[in-house]
Amino acid sequence: MVKKRARTARKMKPRRFERVPNGFHSVTPYLAINGAALAIEWYKRAFGARELTRQTTPDGKLIHARVKIGDSIVMLSDVFPGGQKDPLQLGGASITLHVYSNNVDALWKRAIDAGAKVDMQLDDMFWGERYGRLTDPFGHSWSLSMRVPMSRQQMKEQRTEAMKMFEQNPGNQATKSP
Repeated sequence: MVKKRARTARKMKPRRFERVPNGFHSVTPYLAINGAALAIEWYKRAFGARELTRQTTPDGKLIHARVKIGDSIVMLSDVFPGGQKDPLQLGGASITLHVYSNNVDALWKRAIDAGAKVDMQLDDMFWGERYGRLTDPFGHSWSLSMRVPMSRQQMKEQRTEAMKMFEQNPGNQATKSP
């Protein structure tokens, strides 16, 4: 019996330690939200998010949670003193979370039906994507898109048309750094 155990122990390979947890990509957003538990429910309705984990304080505030949207993980927590600020406290988010979808129109409708505010209408863009921007009820900015087939000529024509906006509104042009 002892010999058999020794053989089994030798056959077992040590588990490989992964420094990046399974399912995570190189960059993972972490959102601070006043009402993070409500946000999780909203992300489920709007984007089909799946809740992976939730840790709470005794009074129910979220210390840490993870949801999965498509193949990406988004981490979030409630706002705590000394931590990150909620975008609604700041007057808006300084980043946009981008979601690629195989059916952006259905995802767009789902988010609008759940209460997202349209910042830029969903449309075919000159870079070859159907793209639009939304703000969720918690102040976070989201862009949704999918690639669409376009010829180089169509892209060129749409780009020329889009750039006219900058000619008509010179104040919209980006300024060069000194």
